[in-house]
Amino acid sequence: MVAEKVAVLGSHGMLGNAVVRRLAARGNEIISLQRPDFDITSEADLKAATSASVIVNCAAYTNVDGAETNRDQAYAVNAEAVGSLGRLAAASGAYVVHMSTDFVFDGAKDGPYSETDATNPINVYGASKLRGEALLAESGCRHCILRIEWTYGATGMHFISKIRKAATERSTIRVVSDQIGTPTWTGDVADTIATVIDERLGGTYHFAAAGYASRFETAAFIVDFLEIHATVAPCRSSDFVTAARRPLNSRFDCSALDGALSMKRANWTQSLETYLLSV
Repeated sequence: MVAEKVAVLGSHGMLGNAVVRRLAARGNEIISLQRPDFDITSEADLKAATSASVIVNCAAYTNVDGAETNRDQAYAVNAEAVGSLGRLAAASGAYVVHMSTDFVFDGAKDGPYSETDATNPINVYGASKLRGEALLAESGCRHCILRIEWTYGATGMHFISKIRKAATERSTIRVVSDQIGTPTWTGDVADTIATVIDERLGGTYHFAAAGYASRFETAAFIVDFLEIHATVAPCRSSDFVTAARRPLNSRFDCSALDGALSMKRANWTQSLETYLLSV
């Protein structure tokens, strides 16, 4: 491991915060870039970021429902800006680690998704992230695209924090049982990003914790582990009206990344217990 100058885009977000802490602990010089001082859609701001030897892009438009009515903004941040980042990185020689999502798939497959499976996003957010992947690849820069899913961490609101809050406020909470994936801790993602940078891994890979669970099973685990006196009741995604559709199957096949990095992923229950004990 060699200490490097690393620019983290979206450094104050849930994942960006974890990445900054992990990479700084390894002795890297961190350039922390976050709105309002940094705008990923600004060519000048992106050019300044490429002074680093490594760029980790955690910046994204992540309002899945909002993207349905703010299509231009979603594409500007998740697609066009990523293409610009790639072109500037190609010119400067910087290596880019770009974060993507399980939402590039439609969730209709009967089994885990591998990197070679056909993409077919069913909402604007997923389509904009997929376009960003394509533009980054077309730019010719050295890069690794890391698709992640169902993330939670120390900052921000996410499924885990929402369930914990709801369970302490209501005697019964209804949680969808037909969405299957893997709760993934940003601490584990940050560790993986650090290894990806060390290896200068190239291409597109899937990363999630080991094992699978439904949203309902995840919520039930949280309530049981924290000994909260609330009932978790299963329901269907169709019971909730949302602007954007969600893929029902978000299971990842992470064997390609496991082999490339010779790493062992923690089970989702192990990481979630660690997280719940720390907050």
